[in-house]
Amino acid sequence: MYAFDYRRPHSLNEADLALKAHPGAKLLAGGQTLIPAMKLRLAEPGQVVDLGGIGDLKGITQKDGAIRIGAMTTHAAVAESTVVAAALPGLAALAAGIGDPHVRNRGTIGGSVANNDPGADYPAAVLALGATVHTSKRAIGADQFFNGLFSTVLEESEIITHIDFPVAERFAYAKFANPASRYALVGVAVAKSKSGVRVAVTGAGASGVYRLPQAETALAASFSAKAVDGLKIDASNLMSDIHAEADYRAHLIGVMLRRAVG
Repeated sequence: MYAFDYRRPHSLNEADLALKAHPGAKLLAGGQTLIPAMKLRLAEPGQVVDLGGIGDLKGITQKDGAIRIGAMTTHAAVAESTVVAAALPGLAALAAGIGDPHVRNRGTIGGSVANNDPGADYPAAVLALGATVHTSKRAIGADQFFNGLFSTVLEESEIITHIDFPVAERFAYAKFANPASRYALVGVAVAKSKSGVRVAVTGAGASGVYRLPQAETALAASFSAKAVDGLKIDASNLMSDIHAEADYRAHLIGVMLRRAVG
């Protein structure tokens, strides 16, 4: 490690002022990405602003057909929430499958979504459910929020406050997990609502989480695993790495898609 200034504000306004006063400062949520990056000196911020002291950023409520989850709510809290389990059980199951107990009790939904790791689970849920990401400055629709690996439209001084997930008629998430990290080699989220069907893929795309229009069209016509049996997945824009080749990921997308549909 190295010397840096540490701040722990107790309100969103204090956090905002700290960010504006120190350009290049990094926000600390659960620390599951930032702390390891700092230990390896992949990140060397002069100031770290810890959001853990802001109580207003935590909590889960249901209102007007949506589940609102505060940005500093942990994965474990989402997994164990009776509100989420009753309205969107697939989202609770997704949270329960993130990492291990240590990660689930420290990691936060806001941190995961802001980091937009290509193997993370929450981005697929945000995109499939058409969630709205609320920040200290604005509300951002899911289709506009993600824009590449580890990249979003968030501005440097912008803080995620909460995320609104519309309650869908059906929502499920299936992933093929790396046995060591539990990150998704491929994860597929499927949501069916009055407005149609949305399908999102994580862990596979060379440019991060993305929607699968051909699957959405097929499932809109017939919401069944059989409807996507012959679906051809283009591997040309998928990742190849030490864990899996693009062709294998393309195959897994079809498998996870059918599992998610049930």
